This record gives sequence, C-alpha cells and structure tokens, in this order.
Amino acid sequence: MMILCITIVILYAIKIFEYSIGWNRIKPLKKNIYKDVSIVIALRNEEKEVDNLVKSLKNQTYPVDRIQFILVNDHSTDSTLSLLEEVDLNNLEIVNMPDGEFGKKSSILRGIQKATGEIILASDADCVFSSNWASTMASYFSDDKVMLVSGPVAFNKENSVFNNFQALEFTSLIGSGAGAIGINNPIFCNGANMAYRKDVFLEVNNFEKDSAVSGDDVFLLHSIKKSYDRSIAFAKDKDAIVYTKPVNTIKEFFNQRKRWTAKSIGYKDWTSIYTSFLVLFVNLIGLFLIGILFFDMSYINYVIGYFSTKFLIDLYFLSKVLSFFNRKDLIKWILPFEIVYSFYIVLIVFLSFINTFEWKGRIHKR
Repeated sequence: MMILCITIVILYAIKIFEYSIGWNRIKPLKKNIYKDVSIVIALRNEEKEVDNLVKSLKNQTYPVDRIQFILVNDHSTDSTLSLLEEVDLNNLEIVNMPDGEFGKKSSILRGIQKATGEIILASDADCVFSSNWASTMASYFSDDKVMLVSGPVAFNKENSVFNNFQALEFTSLIGSGAGAIGINNPIFCNGANMAYRKDVFLEVNNFEKDSAVSGDDVFLLHSIKKSYDRSIAFAKDKDAIVYTKPVNTIKEFFNQRKRWTAKSIGYKDWTSIYTSFLVLFVNLIGLFLIGILFFDMSYINYVIGYFSTKFLIDLYFLSKVLSFFNRKDLIKWILPFEIVYSFYIVLIVFLSFINTFEWKGRIHKR
C-alpha cells in the first residue's frame, strides 16, 4: 500500500513540476492589433451586478467602431432586463432567450450567432476587468495559429479564512490550467475570461449535444485542442486579469463546486481525465493516512512526511502563480489548507455524483 501511495505522490510531483515549467514558459504579449471583437456575456438574475459590469464595458479602450457588446438575458426573474434596457452603451445588443431555450451554453450560442466580430470575448456578469482587457486578450490573435486564449481570473481580496481558502484553491486551478497550456497540453480554462475565433467556435462547439449544465469553457477548449494542434494560449498579463467574487456561504460554495466537478463526467480528453484522478487519489492518500491514525499512532511520521512533501511541491509552484496575482499573502495558508483539502475534495467528488445542485435559481442533476 505504501509503495502505491509513494508512486502516486511522485506522479503528482511530476505533474506539478511540469506545470511549473509551463508557467515559466508563458510570456506576456504586447502587440496592438484591432480585429473586430464581440464581447458576449450571459445574464440571469444579475440585477446587483449590471452596474459594475456596464462600467467595465464602457471603460474599454478598444476602438469603438471595432467592438460589439452582446448581453444575453436568460429569462431573468428580477430587474436585470429592465436595467439592461436603460444602459447607454455604443454597439450594445440585448438578446432575450426565447421560450424553451435556457442555460448558459444556449445563451452563449445565441449571443455568438448575433456577433459580428471575428473574435469572441467571453466573461461572466459578476466580473470586472481593466480598461485594457479587450485589447490585451485580442492581441494574441495576431498569431493566425491561435484559436483560443485563456485569461487569468482572480477573486477580489477579502480578509476571512473562508475567502482565503476559496482564493487559494481558485488561484491554483487557474495556475494549473495556465501551466498545462504552457506545456502545450491544455486541460481546462475558465469561462469568466476567455476568447476565441467565432468561426472556430461554430465549427467545433457541441453545446447542442452536451447535456452538462456547465462546461461551456472546458469542453470548447477540449474540442479546439483536438482539432487544432498548439492553438491555445494563456494571457499571462496583468491587464488581462478578470476579477470576480468568492461566494458568501457554505451552501453556495458546495453548490458551485458540485457544478464544477459534475461536468468532469463528460471529459473525453485523456490528459484531463488522468489529472483529475491523480488529484483525487493524492488527496485520498492524505485522508487515508489521517484516518489510520485513529487506529495506529505509529503512522504519525507518514502523515507528517506526506503533508510536508505535498506542501513543498505545491509551494514550489504556487509561489510563482500567487506572485503574478499579487496574492503572496495566501502562502501562509497553503499548509493548513492542505489538510482541509484532503477532506473537502473527496467530499465534493462524492456529492457531485449523488446530489442535485442549484444554479441561478434552477435545480440541476449532474
């Protein structure tokens, strides 16, 4: 058993070191090009976010004659639509989802069908971004081989243990996704900040046949990866960072994580599947070792050895990523969260496959 555990930890270390190499390989790109772009954002019951979202859109430095804003209302039951209809923004088009069509994937597809830009920029309604966000993301398409750009996403800084846990986990995910792109083997990205060529999306997207509620980001990345070799980039540029909010309650947190995890059942990319199982198994080892202490305290040295090793592996990688996001304050939380994470990730995987979850006022199965 111990040989198996050691093997899994070694494989995990190799994977993290690969991501570290990939992260170091990525360089920011500063090239001003102005292709026609369409920013597509789906909204459902986002009345509290509309004002900040519109401010971010208005502040974009992109040439006004080359940018289009498409905001898709997904049957909001609050005042989202009325607030959108009052917005004074050049080149804005509001799309209302027809009866019988709903959900983020369908909303994005509707928005893209209305888009006039050759480049689609996608984000979420609860996000804010710098005035140079659109120009920074679009600049990567100066390379004709680039079909999709994954952008950095960060949580707003809030001082609480719960929010720090969310921020550290989320930053590690963004960094891992970037590192995988850096070694030319992408596994995931985040729909809060991505861009892609419209014609490629229409060619490879499979939203109509995809029953998973979320995954508009990851499944598109997997499809493009399969069809176009070395065509995915990561925008490692502070001007490209999109900021969003952590959830406020434990219930919201578990709902969000169950939604994220449930879509993994639809993965067909073998690297993504392997990495998902590797992360699960390495955390199962931590859970196993803690559990065995209740029966035999002589295993305490194994527990200390395991968590010390995993901490050093994760620290080696995360220190670089946290530095980019100006969140070195989170380094002190890595070790205590290692222990919590072993319990949390196993529980989330279990719940995501047996429980329903709520998203935007709708109840969904996995």
